[in-house]
Amino acid sequence: MKLEALILFFASVSAFAQGGPPYYTNDPGTPGNLNWEINLGYMPFFYSNQSVSHIPDVDINFGIGDRIQLTYENAWLRVRDPMSAAKFGAGQSNPGVKWRFYDAGDDGLSISIFPQLFLNNPDNAVRRGITPASDTFLLPIEFHKKFGPVDVNYEGGYQFVHKGPDGWISGLVVGHDFTHKLEGDIEFYNTGTFHPNENQPTIDVGARYKIHRPVILLLMAGRSLEPSRPNQSRFVGYFGLQFLFPPKSYKID
Repeated sequence: MKLEALILFFASVSAFAQGGPPYYTNDPGTPGNLNWEINLGYMPFFYSNQSVSHIPDVDINFGIGDRIQLTYENAWLRVRDPMSAAKFGAGQSNPGVKWRFYDAGDDGLSISIFPQLFLNNPDNAVRRGITPASDTFLLPIEFHKKFGPVDVNYEGGYQFVHKGPDGWISGLVVGHDFTHKLEGDIEFYNTGTFHPNENQPTIDVGARYKIHRPVILLLMAGRSLEPSRPNQSRFVGYFGLQFLFPPKSYKID
């Protein structure tokens, strides 16, 4: 169950690109006062010994004031290994609150904290091997800074795990807006545990494309940075849409 536990930490946008869906690394951005941001995506995780897919992953964000975001995320999971039939069930509930406590403007440094809970639902997902038995409190901090035409986001955090080993996350996203509609990024992400000392480093590339207000296409694909073994991913991805309400207006090249 360690694999599913680590996968469920991989995910939640925002006034600032480039963190947040489709990437695992979050950024300090929030939707804005009384604005909604809803992300719907298909997230596959393929390993040598099994696959776990979010079909779909649902990520709902609501802004309170200009610097606070309320978040709820969950997914319908498909878990399959070569020795058994696919199992389906709800993932862990993931509520959280983001607070951007330092903001030096669009080109300056911004910093936020984003405490989150990962909680099992009152169903049989744990017994069936779909979700881990442990509940978790994640306490990360996010940074954003613009360097000329390049945006840089970094996130690092500690995972306090009930009935399991504590862990950590670390993510870096570097991106550029090629046009007013198209953004491209590269991400380095790592998550792991302390006792035992295990980690899952990944690299991925992705893009956001503003289709038409208020819809944005979200794309990402990547894989593990280490040689293939059971807990290292052969492929990870995110394919989905982001909806912003009330509808935003976008500049057109």
